[in-house]
Amino acid sequence: MSFKTRLLVLLISTPLVLFVGVGGLLSATPTGGGTQQAFADLRLFGQVVNLILTSYVEPVDVDKVMDGAMRGLADGLDPSSAYLLPEEMQAIEAGTPLPPAGVGLVVTRQVWLRIVGVEDGSPAALAGLRTGDYIRMIDGKPAREMSALTGTRLLRGTAGSSVRLLVLRSSAADPHEVTLVRATSTGDVVTSKKLPGGETYIRIARFTHDVPAAIKKIADEAQGSSGLVIDIRGTADGAPADGIAAARLFLKSGTIATLAGRADNKTVTMAGPGDGAVTAPAVLLVSSGTANAAEVFAAALQANSRASLVGEPTGGIAGVQRLVKLPDNRAFWMTTQRYVLPDGTPIHERGLRPNVAVEQPVVPFGEAPPTTDAALAKAVEQLKVKK
Repeated sequence: MSFKTRLLVLLISTPLVLFVGVGGLLSATPTGGGTQQAFADLRLFGQVVNLILTSYVEPVDVDKVMDGAMRGLADGLDPSSAYLLPEEMQAIEAGTPLPPAGVGLVVTRQVWLRIVGVEDGSPAALAGLRTGDYIRMIDGKPAREMSALTGTRLLRGTAGSSVRLLVLRSSAADPHEVTLVRATSTGDVVTSKKLPGGETYIRIARFTHDVPAAIKKIADEAQGSSGLVIDIRGTADGAPADGIAAARLFLKSGTIATLAGRADNKTVTMAGPGDGAVTAPAVLLVSSGTANAAEVFAAALQANSRASLVGEPTGGIAGVQRLVKLPDNRAFWMTTQRYVLPDGTPIHERGLRPNVAVEQPVVPFGEAPPTTDAALAKAVEQLKVKK
């Protein structure tokens, strides 16, 4: 008898058995009404399963039903959490590296797969894909029940191989098929240029451990400029630790980041001796594709009044996940910690609100983006105010 079959028997026979079995989990919920509600929900779940088994129009595949139920539990958490089937769990547990080439996309789950970040110069960028687009299919496989982990793995492969995507932008009734050829990243992670007013524009395409040194070099060469405009729109690739390292350049004191979990204990990262080497005024350009390391970086500078944010609310992807193994080679990939602001407000799932809001225009498929950059113009205005 499989794990799911045994679980099903327990649910049908009496929710009390399951209640006792997950007592450790329920003990973490508030006492009184919270525990009673959890018990009622378990009873209801058992009744629904029993109804399906006894009254559905045809016999059901128990494994399929239970996998769907587990997936529904994960969907009720956050887009970064997922219920994993055996092949997905084994790949994570074994530390199987991603294939070497990709298309330059960072995705999350939102009904389908939602594009968060598009790397500069990548196959996806050259094809006109943008933050906010939805991937409905990958090589003919529906993305409706696909985790972001599986989607990310399917998007990668050997250099020169192709992947076919069905993409939605402004209308679900107007899908577009796009074929991308996978490639390895070769472009510069950090680039810069001088703006007409004397400001230095810095573009960070993704965060790596080399980014702080690159920013420091550009800032040193820009001594005497009117300030720095740092563009992290659509920048969603990179570990939070790399965002924290970059934030150290700008903060001589204060809290850089706070990582909080379910319990009261928090991991607080403070600025220290040697930090704050970059003193030039700075403004950050952000969008709904600003996530992960870029979002932690932006939060640190905004919370310490070191830089203003100009653009759209950020992506709200600033959590830490871990693998929780289940019987039958299943698992939960579950968010267990998240970055919060100094006042305790979560960044994860909420994002950061810009000091100056500027919406990015929706560009229809096949059309060129606007030649003017309204957000960049606002950022330059903000630097003049700071001076």
